[in-house]
Amino acid sequence: MSKNSFIIPCSFVLFIFLFSCKGNQTFIPKPPTYLKIEFPERSYAFYQDECDFSFETPSYFNIEKIATSCNRDIHFTSLNGTLHLSYIKMDTSLAAYVNYALNKIDDHKVKATAIYDSVFLNNETKVYGTFFELQGNVASPFHFYLTDSTDYFMNGVVYFNARPNYDSIKPVLNFVKEDLYKIMTTTKWSK
Repeated sequence: MSKNSFIIPCSFVLFIFLFSCKGNQTFIPKPPTYLKIEFPERSYAFYQDECDFSFETPSYFNIEKIATSCNRDIHFTSLNGTLHLSYIKMDTSLAAYVNYALNKIDDHKVKATAIYDSVFLNNETKVYGTFFELQGNVASPFHFYLTDSTDYFMNGVVYFNARPNYDSIKPVLNFVKEDLYKIMTTTKWSK
């Protein structure tokens, strides 16, 4: 068998194979998708606590009192998360309370890919604080504290009842973040 007799049939098969795959349809892999999240409609109501603070709260927040203390668990009903809110009448230096709040954030630094902070100052209502956003697969993506710097200190920490997967819960985080800002900007001390 000669070399040409082998090359000609192989060339013919290769020619047919190449041109039989010709078509106008290009296949593109689909991107990963996530479940559609139905966000609750935003409406706010004034919340006056029996302890010495008040703020505006979204309608989908359900506030639960914890025993006889001024601590509150605020449940994000349909979003499967909770804001643990601690309210303290200060009896020591402000630095001790701020350091406690910062130490809680340090616990999450191992998993955090970034930590952003926003300072909040309202001289009119004497409410000052800092909001922390922890990015990455952290257990608690938001922390904040508020104070009047002499008498009151409020600390908030958010947890979701799900395995931390930052990419999956990012839309929920963006939604809740806006409402946490609303709480911070509308907080007032009663006395």
